[in-house]
Amino acid sequence: MAIRFEEIKPAVGSRVVWDDRADIFTPEAAQLLRAKLAERTVLVFPKLDLTDDEQIKITDLMGGKVKLTGQFNKQDTDENVYQVTLDPEINPQPEYVLGTYFYHMDGMPVDFPPPFATLLSARKTAPKGGQTEFASTLAGYAGLPEAERAELDCLKVIHSVEASMVPLRGLIPAEQYEKVIGIQREIERPLVFTHADGHKSMLLGTTADRVVGMSIPEGRALLVRLLEWCCQPAYSLRHEWQEGDLVIWENTAGLHRAMPYDPASGRMMHRTSIAGAETVA
Repeated sequence: MAIRFEEIKPAVGSRVVWDDRADIFTPEAAQLLRAKLAERTVLVFPKLDLTDDEQIKITDLMGGKVKLTGQFNKQDTDENVYQVTLDPEINPQPEYVLGTYFYHMDGMPVDFPPPFATLLSARKTAPKGGQTEFASTLAGYAGLPEAERAELDCLKVIHSVEASMVPLRGLIPAEQYEKVIGIQREIERPLVFTHADGHKSMLLGTTADRVVGMSIPEGRALLVRLLEWCCQPAYSLRHEWQEGDLVIWENTAGLHRAMPYDPASGRMMHRTSIAGAETVA
């Protein structure tokens, strides 16, 4: 077989193994990777050492690229490759990267189909911190009692950029606040997303502000409890980056967050996003 998979944890994560590196950049591999993502949420490619062109090729083979954020970065990469860094020479507005210290899903507050998956490759790691933690809302949902799943299936959640900035309150200057949160005010999403192939996951994270039809305290308490449930060790994993690693995760089934690190460390990750074809509304 051209590529193989080794489980990292029983409910989440697979390591990708290959004999010939070229076999990863094929339509056949792309189909296998998409299918495995739907099952395992997170795929790890140790020391793959991608170029930007190779990362874009995998992104295109797996469904086509979509550009997310990066409008403030002063970078010289392909416009579809977002440099995740706190280097002020590249990223003069660090709020979006600092916001990744908290569990989230990409593209939830924006009015178009959220990305199917995200590719992140490590170009420079931090000496301390900078690991990425993942939590599977696919596994978390499946682990809930059947009666509770039935109750959650009909709920709607309001997502907003403003909600995701709450953990950074006090950091963003007042004169820049409207610019930072202005990507999209609010959008309604189902709490439980039924994918085209039938598997279900929960849409959670810092952008999830409140539950439609519930009081603010009741709805937010529910969202916090579900987030904590999905982040338990059985449904989550921490990736210790080595330079050259690639990780792909299904964006609408996998929460992710970066562990804090020294901005002066030069940590640099290159991100591309696979376009979503399923409207989540």
